[in-house]
This record gives sequence, C-alpha cells and structure tokens, in this order.
Amino acid sequence: MTEEQLQEKREKTQLVLSNIYNLPAVSAVMMEVSRLLDDPSTNTSVLSEMIGKDQGLATKILSISNSPLYGLPRKVSTIDFAILIIGFQDIKNIVIALSMIESFKNKTDKNLDQKEFWLHSIITGNAAKRIAEDLGYRIGGEAFVGGLLHDLGIPVIHKYFHTDFENIVKNFNENGMSLLDAEIEELGYTHQDIGRFLAEKWNLPGHLCSAIQKHHKPSEAEEDDVLTSLIHVADYMTQKLGAGNFYLDNNYQVDEAILKNLKFDSVEKLDEFLEKYRELFTEEVESITYV
Repeated sequence: MTEEQLQEKREKTQLVLSNIYNLPAVSAVMMEVSRLLDDPSTNTSVLSEMIGKDQGLATKILSISNSPLYGLPRKVSTIDFAILIIGFQDIKNIVIALSMIESFKNKTDKNLDQKEFWLHSIITGNAAKRIAEDLGYRIGGEAFVGGLLHDLGIPVIHKYFHTDFENIVKNFNENGMSLLDAEIEELGYTHQDIGRFLAEKWNLPGHLCSAIQKHHKPSEAEEDDVLTSLIHVADYMTQKLGAGNFYLDNNYQVDEAILKNLKFDSVEKLDEFLEKYRELFTEEVESITYV
C-alpha cells in the first residue's frame, strides 16, 4: 500500500469516527452516578441508592467485586459495602468502563461472539488489576479499566465498519495476516487507535488512552510504561492459560519490552509467574455470569 492509499483509508475512517459524536446513550442512572461521584459531598448511602436503581449496573459491580481475580478479601453482598471497600474513584472508573461497554454492544454474528468478547475483556481487566497488585504496583484500578477497555475498538469496527471487519477477519483467518496489519490494510488504523479515539472522547486520563493504544506493543509506548505492560501481560495471559481468550488474539506474541518494565529476567520467568494463576483463571471464568 502506498502512502497516498494509506492516507486515503485513514481519511475515510476518520470521517466515520468523527460522526460518532453522539455516542450511544448510557442509562440515566449511570449519568447520575457519574455526577454524584464528581461531587465531594456525596455519601455512600446516596450513591448506593442511585446505583441500586439500575439492577444491571448493580449486579455487574457486585459480580466484579466478588470475582476471584479482582481479589477483594471478603464476600461483597451489598453495593454500600462494595463502595466502601473499593473506594469512590475506582467505583467511578468501573461505572465509566461499564458505560462504554454497554454503549458498543452489538449483535453476535459469525465473526464476533459478544459473550466471548466481553468475557475476554472482563477477565483481562480483572487480571491486569490482580497482577498489578501482586507485583506491588498501586495502580490496580487503572489497570482494571485499561484491561476492560483494551479491545473496545473491535466492536466499534464490527458495528460501524462491518464489511471492513469481515475482510479483516478473512485476512486474519485465511491469509495469515496479523490482526493489526489486517486492520491497517482495511482502515488505515488499528482497533488500538480507534480505542484511544473513544477513550479520549469519554475524557479518560491520557496515560489510560495511551495504554489502550499501545497494548499490543508496549515497546512503542514511553519507556518504563508499567500500565501498558500490565494490560499487555493480562491480554497475553488469557491466551497462555486458555481462559477468557479471544480468537483474534490467536498467536499473540509477548513484547519483551515488558520484561524490563515489570522486572522479569526472561520470558520463561514471566511464564512461570503466570502459570501460578491457572486455577484462579478457571474459577474466574466460572464466576462471571453477567456477560
């Protein structure tokens, strides 16, 4: 593909994306929850009551809180307790991430099984948080959101560029192209680029936007980018352990830049570390009931 052809594809993609100004509406409850979380005078009982008005949102927050990988020390049976133990900021991040997920859910077809995709996203988020905390990084909440949203560009391509998505899948499955190369071939951009575009529209912090854009190749991120490396490891981990894995990640290659960032001596040492989570991953898949 020539530079001119690439630029032409990018301009067409940008035109479609620029028309997604009005992102699909989130529930009134989610909007009100976000507003309450921005108000320093909000107390736990008011917030809990508001979340409880959206049974789907309440169920998801409790399910996340009680997932084996999320790693809370005790059973969480009420929204009040979830807010207390998780904290306002992380609850806000979870609400925003779940809002984005709901906005771009689409119908399952032969190329994108929605249950498989969202299971992968949720497990990647929970795994990124757990690994962050187990390695001593105090960014578990951000790692969760980044992991949850890392592939958000994929359902957007499926929904708004459906024919292109079919060609991407064909090139990936039948012609041996990598996912990122197949996306560039059709759109001029990858799902990572589109994910960043959406994250910026939802006003997520810049480092989270960057982590979403670079999660396949942390070596292209800023040096010592721990957040991007954690999301990459969690994504790789779903394939390595065969739990919550997503078919478009088949042949996922670990970027060795993460070894330095996360202080591992080799890929073998990393794999040994990840193997310890195998049983926990199996429990996680069985525990998730709301995708």
